[in-house]
Amino acid sequence: MRDITEYFADYASYHRTKGNKWFHRLGIPLIVLTLIGMLTRVPIVRGFDAAMLLIVVAELVYFALEWRLAIAMLLVSTAFWFLGGAMPLSLNVALFVLGWIFQFVGHSVYEKRQPAFLKNVTHLLVGPLWILNDVVPVVKSASLTAR
Repeated sequence: MRDITEYFADYASYHRTKGNKWFHRLGIPLIVLTLIGMLTRVPIVRGFDAAMLLIVVAELVYFALEWRLAIAMLLVSTAFWFLGGAMPLSLNVALFVLGWIFQFVGHSVYEKRQPAFLKNVTHLLVGPLWILNDVVPVVKSASLTAR
């Protein structure tokens, strides 16, 4: 597995324009919140749902990449589990679609480049960490700060 700074540098190369960065600031949290919210409704075993499984798997990757961001993301994911699970399914679905629309508008209108996850699926996990690192700066790297 590559170092988090390498992932962030690669991810940042797909997110250079101000407009794309703003659409990602809105879209990625919406996607994560609502994906978790939808997955809370998918039981795996008693007391354990698909959202919990996603959080555990993502956290294993996050701890391997950067433990401080992993801890912060665990707090965010836990809050999103409660919030997303409390939202009506229809609202989760609508906001999930809106989040993805924001991503593709950012890339097609502003960046004029395909999303990073089309090159490397790991970027689906890197994106939320990149956003979080902009809010809670832990790793000095290419950030969302508009230049």
